[in-house]
Formats: sequence, structure tokens, C-alpha cells
Amino acid sequence: MLDKKIAELINHQINMEFYSAYLYLDFSNFFVEKGLNGFANWYKVQAQEERDHALLMIQYLQNNDMPVILESIEKPKTNLKENMDVLKTGLAHERQVTRLIHTIYDSAYSAKDFRTTQFLDWFVKEQGEEETSASDLVKKMELFGTDPKSLYLLDTEMAARVYAPPATPL
Repeated sequence: MLDKKIAELINHQINMEFYSAYLYLDFSNFFVEKGLNGFANWYKVQAQEERDHALLMIQYLQNNDMPVILESIEKPKTNLKENMDVLKTGLAHERQVTRLIHTIYDSAYSAKDFRTTQFLDWFVKEQGEEETSASDLVKKMELFGTDPKSLYLLDTEMAARVYAPPATPL
């Protein structure tokens, strides 16, 4: 049986994953308004991934006969004025999510809940990739974002991203 505290942490993380999807949809809307549809696409795909992360966690709780508690999802609290504001906020958010995943992992490991740690291994790896992607976007914007032609090429690169459902860790 899954430890009650670990189930609570996973339930909280489900809410955070849905919040992440809202946040990235907010970012997508920001870039649509700026005319940067490639960046808008990139964050729309990111929102889909975050939603899928929540669904994987819901399935994990259900597979372990634990209740799923869906809480209200907060409206993203952002003050976005510049393109870089979005990218830096995204990077900070991914780092926060990583800390939360590590907290769940640490609790599961301490409880010797190896099934949950094995499930979370996928999310730990995924968060490493998420942080790298967010960091790379910041670096690219620092290098190219002030030049209109380079920004256009970067936006075109972001437009090429397509949604791919995750390989399930279940």
C-alpha cells in the first residue's frame, strides 16, 4: 500500500503539473500577442506535456488504490513584459518543479517505497531535460533575441516543435 504522505505529495504534484500547463498556456498567449507564433507553439506543446505528467501521476495513484484529489488551479501570477521575462520565469518554474519531484522521491526513498522511486525515476530524468531546454532557450534569447533576423530564425526553430506523448513510466 502506498504511504499516505507520499500519496499526498503526489496529489499536490498533480495540481502543480496542471498549474504548469496553465502557466505555459499563458506564456503561449503572450507570444501570440507578440507575433512570435513559433514560441507560442513551443509553449503550447510544453503545456500538453505538463498535462500528461499530471495524468501519469493520476494513473499511478489509481493503480495503487489511492484517492486522487483535484484541487483548484491557480491563475498564473506573472508580470510578463519582455520575451526574456517569459523564458526566465519558465526556467525558474522548472527548477521549482524539480525540487518538488525530489521531495517526493526523498520521501519515497526514506519510506523504502521502491515502486514509487522507480516510477519517479522517469520524472527525475524528465525534469533534467526540462531544465536543460528552458536554460537553452534563455541562452539562445540572450545571444540572438535583440536582432530581428535572428529572432525570426529562432521563432522558426520553435515552430518546428511537435507534441509527442511521453513513453509511460507505469
